[in-house]
This record gives sequence, structure tokens and C-alpha cells, in this order.
Amino acid sequence: MKIALITPAGARSRSGNRHTAARWAAMLRSLGHRVRVSVRWDGRAADLMIALHARRSHDSIRRFRERFPASPLAVVLTGTDLYRDIRTDREAQASLVLADRLVVLQDMGKLELPARLRRKTRVIYQSAEVHASGEPPSSRFRVAVIGHLREEKDPFRGALALAHLRDLPELEVVHLGEALSRDMSREAQRLMQSDRRYRWLGNVPHWAALRWLSRSHALVVSSRMEGGANVICEAAAAGVPVIASRVSGNIGMLGRGYPGYYALADERALARQIRRVASDSPYYARLKRLIAVRRSLFLPENERRGLRRLIAEFES
Repeated sequence: MKIALITPAGARSRSGNRHTAARWAAMLRSLGHRVRVSVRWDGRAADLMIALHARRSHDSIRRFRERFPASPLAVVLTGTDLYRDIRTDREAQASLVLADRLVVLQDMGKLELPARLRRKTRVIYQSAEVHASGEPPSSRFRVAVIGHLREEKDPFRGALALAHLRDLPELEVVHLGEALSRDMSREAQRLMQSDRRYRWLGNVPHWAALRWLSRSHALVVSSRMEGGANVICEAAAAGVPVIASRVSGNIGMLGRGYPGYYALADERALARQIRRVASDSPYYARLKRLIAVRRSLFLPENERRGLRRLIAEFES
């Protein structure tokens, strides 16, 4: 099939959407399809469109449906789609109706959709392969935070938790990600000055982020909304325990019974989790075992199988 794969993230972007689009394009090509990846649909004929982001890709979705009303269209729902835009944004809502299939990236995502739309919704977990090697430092306990600095990520919660962990001088929080506003950059700089255990390293290549991850004792995912954080897949592949905000998208990735959650936007609760993983060896070992169990969900062959099944629904 000729597939138009639309992502609002440009070719130079290091966003999760761009990584997903690049990985899916490679997988679809390995299945024998011809794939064009673009930020906006170029008007060329395609047997199928797969569009990431219901709101931001709406113009491409609408134009493709008008031009090729009989051609199948799948819309992949991001965190901001599921947990914000489809509730209030008319273009995002219209994209849900125009799609022949909706794709969510973790099993809790379906619950955010109206019941009438769940029958055409499929779950495809993302995957990760982490080849970076190395061990966490023995002289300090390193917590990684990986993600661009934007409001949806609640990016500074890990840094703020340090104020409640002053008795742990060996603790450090290493933050990787681009500041998407001047205010975010200034706040990161301010927090580094107030506590040297917090280090913001800015935007780094993906391979470098994975190396930092593999050399960390734990990962904090503090997001206010997540469609299905690929960094959780990467942490599972690297065998790094995750401490996550208790939001639907994180629960869909880690499971309802996972003990490593904390109350959203509560740095005291996050500090308690960090303290526990840093000082309670049996608890830390338990999180490592549980993240290893989840790893099977995030294998590349499972993601490729999900894409194959999605395409097969349009070929039958």
C-alpha cells in the first residue's frame, strides 16, 4: 500500500511524535509498504493515511477525506488529544468522526473516548530498543527526567522534590530536554542555582538521552497528560524503574497495580517515592521486577504486529 504518514513534528524535531512517525515508517516499510512522512499532507494519492494528532493534523485529515472519501484513514491520538483537545476542540472532535480507525498507545486511552467510538479504536503499544550500556554511578543516586520543558510535562516536579530530600546529598536529578519557552529556560536555570543536585542538560540527541537513562537508577515521568510515554518503553528496555505521576496514560503503560505512582503535581509525594527507591532496597528490586514484566508489551515485534493488524483491516 501507499501510505501517507502525517506528523505535526518536523524532520528536525526530537519530539515523541517524530520518533513515533520515524519508527512506524520503518516498520511499515519492512512490511512491504511505501511510506511518505510529512508534516502536512501534500495532496498526493495514497491508499491509506495515518495521521498522528487529531487536532494538529486536522487540516490534513479533512482534506484527505474530502479528496479520497473511499480511502481508509487512521488517526493516532496523542496525550493532549485524549486528555484535553477532544473534550473542547471542534477540529479534534471532527477528526475522531472522520477517521475509520482510531489508535491509542495504551489501554486506558480507550476510556477517554465516547462509547460510540470505542469499537473503531485499536491499541498499539509503542516499543523501544536500548543499546546504550553503562552502570549508574556508585557514589550517588541518579534520577533521570527526560522530556521537553513544557507545561503538559510538569517538568520541574523532580527538581522541586529535592527541597524535601535535603538529607540525601548523594541524590541528583538529571534533566534532559529542550526548553520550549524562555520562561521554562529561566526556571530551569533558577532551580540549578538553588540546588546543585539538579542539573538541566538541555536538548541532547536521542542516543545521548538513552545513555543517560541507562546510567540512571530511576526515571521520573511527571506528566500531567500522556498518550503513552515512549520513555517508559525505553526505561523498561533499559531495566530502569519508573516513578510516575498517577495519571491515566501512565497507568495504561505501567499497570493499575504498579506501586511507583505519586499524586500529580505533588512534590512531597514524589519526594517520598524517590526516598523510598533510594533507600529501600527490596522496594527498588520490586520496581525493577515489575518494569521487567511490562517490557514484553513494548517489544518492537509487538508494535510491528499491531501495525500489521491495523493495515490488514483495510486490506480485507
